[in-house]
Order: sequence, then C-alpha cells, then structure tokens
Amino acid sequence: GGREYVAPRTELEAKLAAIWQDVLVREKAVGVTDNFFDLGGHSLRATTLVSKMHKELGVEFPLRDVFRYSTVEEMAAAMERLEIGSFTAIPAAEPSEYYPLSSAQKRLYILNQLEGAELSYNIPGAMLLEGELDRQRFEEAFRGLVARHETLRTGFEMVKGEAVQRIYEEAAFQVEYVQISEEQAEETVRQFVRPFDLAKPPLLRVGLAELAPDRHILMFDTHHIVSDGVSVDVLIEEFVRLYSGEQLEPLRIQYKDYAVWQQSDEQKAQLAKQEAYWLDMFRGELPVLELPTDYPRPAMQSYEGRTLQLFMDSEKSEGLKRLAAENGATLYMVLLAGYTILLHKYTGQEDVVVGTPIAGRNHSDVQPLIGMFVNTLAIRSYPAAGKTFLDYLKEIKETTLGAFEHQNYPFEELVDKVNVARDLSRNPLFDTMFALQNTENLEIQLPGLHLSTYASEEIVSKFDLSLDVTEIEEGLEYLFEYATALYKTETVEKLAAHYLQLLESILRNPSATIAELGILTPSEKDQILGAFNPAQPEAAPAAAFHQLFEEQAKRTPEAAAVVYENDRLTYAELNERANRLAATLRTSGIGRETIVGILAERSVDLLVAVLAVWKAGGAYVPLDPDYPAERVR
Repeated sequence: GGREYVAPRTELEAKLAAIWQDVLVREKAVGVTDNFFDLGGHSLRATTLVSKMHKELGVEFPLRDVFRYSTVEEMAAAMERLEIGSFTAIPAAEPSEYYPLSSAQKRLYILNQLEGAELSYNIPGAMLLEGELDRQRFEEAFRGLVARHETLRTGFEMVKGEAVQRIYEEAAFQVEYVQISEEQAEETVRQFVRPFDLAKPPLLRVGLAELAPDRHILMFDTHHIVSDGVSVDVLIEEFVRLYSGEQLEPLRIQYKDYAVWQQSDEQKAQLAKQEAYWLDMFRGELPVLELPTDYPRPAMQSYEGRTLQLFMDSEKSEGLKRLAAENGATLYMVLLAGYTILLHKYTGQEDVVVGTPIAGRNHSDVQPLIGMFVNTLAIRSYPAAGKTFLDYLKEIKETTLGAFEHQNYPFEELVDKVNVARDLSRNPLFDTMFALQNTENLEIQLPGLHLSTYASEEIVSKFDLSLDVTEIEEGLEYLFEYATALYKTETVEKLAAHYLQLLESILRNPSATIAELGILTPSEKDQILGAFNPAQPEAAPAAAFHQLFEEQAKRTPEAAAVVYENDRLTYAELNERANRLAATLRTSGIGRETIVGILAERSVDLLVAVLAVWKAGGAYVPLDPDYPAERVR
C-alpha cells in the first residue's frame, strides 16, 4: 500500500482500527483510509471481523457491508447509521447427567456407523520435534489439556433412542511412546491412525516416536465429533503454552453449553429465518454432477483416497488477487468461480453445487474451544457458456456472501429439508468440495525445541474430488484429493493441469465468455494439432483439410463426394450441409480448441459432422453408440 497513514479522528474510528489490526494480525497501525482487502482481508477474516465488532461494539454489521464499506472511515460512517444491536452471550447449561449433541455432532454420529467410514472422520496430524524433550512436562501438558477441555472427556452413547454426550470427570490419558528408526517413521505415523470407540473418551490419542534422543515425532489423532481444523490449532497452541509453563485463562463456557444453546428454542427461531434463504437456493430439481469417472461408482461410497499437489508461482497468484480486488471480490471467489467453470467444461452442466467448509466460530464465545464447529455451505452456481467471466464472478460473489451471511444454518438440516435422493454411493447435495485455507501459520516456539510439520500422506477422501488451495509464501499450493475407487491418478493430473490452464486463460482475458475460456494445456494443443495436421515439408504451405475440401467443391460441385449404402452426396451438397452445421455449432459456443464429441453410426452424417466441427474450428472425438452409457455420457 502506497497510501498515506491517516490516524483515527473519532472514538469509533479508533476502536474499529484496533479491531481491524487484531483481525488482520498486523503490527503496524491501521489508518482510516486503508482498505481491508488490500491489508490481507478475505471472506473468512471479514466474518471474524463482523463477530468481533458485534461483541466489542454491540453492532450487528452485515457481512456484505464489509465489502461495500471497506475502509475504517466508511465503516464508521455506515455504523453510525445502524442501530446498536444486542450481543447475546452463550449461557452455561444446567448440570445434567448427559447433554444433547450439536447438529454437526448428530451427523457425525450417524456417519460414523457407516461401513467403510471408520477412519474417514479421524483428524490425524504429526509434528517433528528437534531438540531436548522433557517427557514429564510433555505428558503433563497433554493431561492439562484433557482436564481443561470437557470435549476431551466426552463419550457418546444412545439414551432412550437419542444420541447424547456424557462428560466424565476423569479420562484415562496416556501418551504412547515408541522408539523407531528413520525408515520406520512413515509406517509408524500411518499405523497410529485407527478407529475410535465413541463411547470411550478421550477421543484424542497422542504418541511420541523417538528417532534419536533429540529427534521425536509427535503424533496425534482425534475424532471429528469432538474436534475440527481450528481445534487442532487450539490444541497445539495450548500444548505449547502449557509445556512452556504458562497459565491459561479459564474457559468461560464449554462445548456442551454451545450444543445446548444451539438446540434451544430461541436459537431454533433464529435459524428458521436463515432456513428460508437456503430452501430458496435449493428449489426445484437438484443437479447431480456427472463427472466422467474411470471406474464404475461402487454401490457403497468407498472412502479411500489420494492427494495430488501442484503449485502456482506468486506472479500468477498475485494476478488472481489483483483480478479479485479490481472486481470487489476475494481470491476465494475467483478460485471458486474457476473451479465451477472447470466442472462445467467437464460435464456440460450449467447448474453446479460445490460444498465449501466454514469455520463456524462466528460467535466469539466459542473461539477458544476445542470442538466440532465446522459447518458446510452448499454453494449452487450457474456457469452457463454464454456468460462472461466477470459477470459470472459477480454472481459467485453474491452467492458466497449470501451463504456466509446465513452460515449458521446447519448443513444437516438442509439435507433433511430439501428433496435430495438418498444414495449411499454419494455424499448428499454435492460430490465435490472446494476450500481456500489462509492458514495463519504461527511460528511455534518451545523452550529448547523446534517444531515443524511432519507431512504424512492422506489416505482418506470423503468426496469424489476435493480441491484445497493454500496461500503459501511462494504463491498458491493446490491439493486435489480424490477417491481412488473412481479415478486413476493420471485423470486427476490432467484435470488439475486443466484447472491451472483455465485460471491462466481467465487472467489473460477476464471479459471472455465462459465458452471462450480454454482449458487445454500447450502440450495438449500440440498433440491435437499434430494428430490432425502432420508436419509438412516447408516448400508447400498446406491448407487445413476442410479448406482443401472447399476448393475441391468449387472445382467439381456435381461430382459424388461420398457414397454410403443408399446415400450419396455431391461435393456441393456435402459442403453446404457441413457449413450449415458449422454455423449452428459456432452460435452454441464451439470455437477454437473446443473438443466436440460425435455420437454416430458410420454414415454420411458422420462425415458432415466431422467437417462441420473442423470448419467451426474445433476438434472432434468419435464416440461409438455401442460404448457403455456411462462412458458416452
């Protein structure tokens, strides 16, 4: 930012600047003319900002207004026009033998019973510890966490036909120690992840594998029913503080208080207001994504998966951020728009639903808790071939802002309310997830120890396909996680390359229509050109086949060009029919580099179609009507 720093002039501006500074994790003071998004704000941080302003200023500031009034000065002015809302704290629940589950926990309790899903809701992690480790302090720090967080002493059981959570005063917790060699490390980390019995807390396992006296791998595994991504960060951060001998501030409420509050009549009435928004979005017939798969879909969803990793350099990443900023959007919105366009290119569908995870901690009382808060937003969008990318981006912006504003409505309720076909081979409502992680990677300092992430291969995929993008120092990291029961590695490699290529096409020409945005990589273009236009000696510049054909048609219009059984066409007739079809193809968005499938028996029509595709500038792929229906589709 080359902007001049302008200091706050009113009390409200000063308070806002301080809240911004906090949310944006900045050392430098925020000036009142600084733009939230230029300072590293994004939708997730905007949501945090709204909840902090609510708590500290008692103002209900709409999320989309953060985009509209994105400087402190404009925000303060907008706020003075708003009435002061009331901030409701989450009350402590009445003591009881057991408590209800939150919506998300209910869903996980049921999912955990499904066959094949035993490990798909474990959240494992591993860190490398280098330096001298005090085992006793290590063990005590984790015991301190189990004592501090009720979730780590909670078991789940059925009582009178209802799933409930029971909190235990004590939970036997032991760190598992092993001594191993470097060669055994990977296998040890993998073996550490195993099913939990939900009735027996703690649903947290911690292991310490000693590679050498000053080299250990810390392994942990927890169940999603008591934990989520942010919880793991809380766990690690608090472990570090306890190990360092710090005192932690006592927790005002615990997870069960949140669950009781969420299930209360008052909250249910609040959610009813949000429900209308979601039911409206999921009106009518719901689309099912028809991505071509390499293998037939198993009758029961299989959870085995693999991950493929790609990178994009900072120059292109910055380009995408600039494109977002110029259009009042965020990087998340640009990448999601691109992802849905990719799905459209692969399926031809113009109505697509993609899931996106949301931290779900927009009530500031729950920020310090370990527990399951993540909600899933189902984003429905309409990537139609004729829309320009920029117009489509506007739609995506509106849709995602609407979804974030109504994010408290639990996904599980939505699934119950809309007419979604129950199908054990698929996830309900959507088959693919998209997430942008803006991980605030804090440097973890421990007395005498250095901590770093120990990467282990994910072997679980809850969806057909998920794309996780993470902002890193050098640009963007793209992780494609895919179900190995459906896809071969090379198919996903191709898809991933097409996604990056599409983003480049968007950067080059954001005002292009969706139909005009290409996904073919340079090497694929060469292949297609090479296959249809074999290299010619320099001497004779060869025209394309369809041009040569047109010249021949001019020379001998009446000669028979094609004879098949009882059909015959002259050069003129064949040329005329191909021209008509080519014109139709062009108006429906077929152009350079488009690949067109042709489904036809051997006939005169097949030849007309091939010529027409070439004339329109595309390339054709012959499909045999005898192929299995899945493949043809």
